[in-house]
Amino acid sequence: MRITQGTFSYLPDFDDDQIRAQVQYCLDNDWPVSIEYTDDAHPRNVYWDMWGMPMFDIKDAAGIMMELNKCREVFPQHYIRINGYDRRYGRQTTALSFIANRPSNEPGFRVERQESGDRQIRYSVHSYATDRPAGKRYEE
Repeated sequence: MRITQGTFSYLPDFDDDQIRAQVQYCLDNDWPVSIEYTDDAHPRNVYWDMWGMPMFDIKDAAGIMMELNKCREVFPQHYIRINGYDRRYGRQTTALSFIANRPSNEPGFRVERQESGDRQIRYSVHSYATDRPAGKRYEE
């Protein structure tokens, strides 16, 4: 199952030249860029781990691509996303966010149904990846 989160999520994965072009677009619009990673890409998991600090003063996409490649080396089987922040509103506003790296195996999710009193039905989403401990979720 392919995780679809962020901008471009229904398109095929970007190659490095396409990622570089999107990063340069962020920089050309004066949007600081950050890199985040996780091994649990559950739709409600908005707190991904940040790779370093947001990059405010970088004007060339090569610097961000270097950091992305370092993150890929350390976490090759994690989801890695790139965020561009539009600071014109005076708060952290994500203008662009897309997944730049995926694990080779994406186990997906299942929907769990719970029936309770008064004929109420509740649904929750369970990630198959969380059946394993953190750090071991995408190992073969």
